[in-house]
Amino acid sequence: MNFSRAAIAAYVGLIFASGAVLGFYSNRLYIATQASEKPRPEEFRKKLLETFRDRLHLTDDQVTKVNAIMDETRSRVEETRRQMKPAYQKIHEEQDQKFRAILTPDQLTEFDKILKERAERQKQNGGRGVSR
Repeated sequence: MNFSRAAIAAYVGLIFASGAVLGFYSNRLYIATQASEKPRPEEFRKKLLETFRDRLHLTDDQVTKVNAIMDETRSRVEETRRQMKPAYQKIHEEQDQKFRAILTPDQLTEFDKILKERAERQKQNGGRGVSR
């Protein structure tokens, strides 16, 4: 079976284009997977503590004290977040009001759908992010 130069060039071009498309989508999948695999806080803390223990050669007493410091820091950060949440919510509510002031009735309907979808995603993600 003899192929013309044009047919061979077309096949080579098709193979190249297929490889480019496959590479593009593989890269996007890889990036999406990496972004979604953030370590949970407990896993992060465990790894950090292991790093400190191994590289700093901490004693058992020091490990206990580091754990206590990390517990205190966590509780202070959580308290600060709780205190700040109403201020964040107020800022977002003001933003929504400003958006509503410039949108048409049809746009308002779609805007409300967007906000509802966003709230559902936050519920599915365990409430991460600033909820409204």
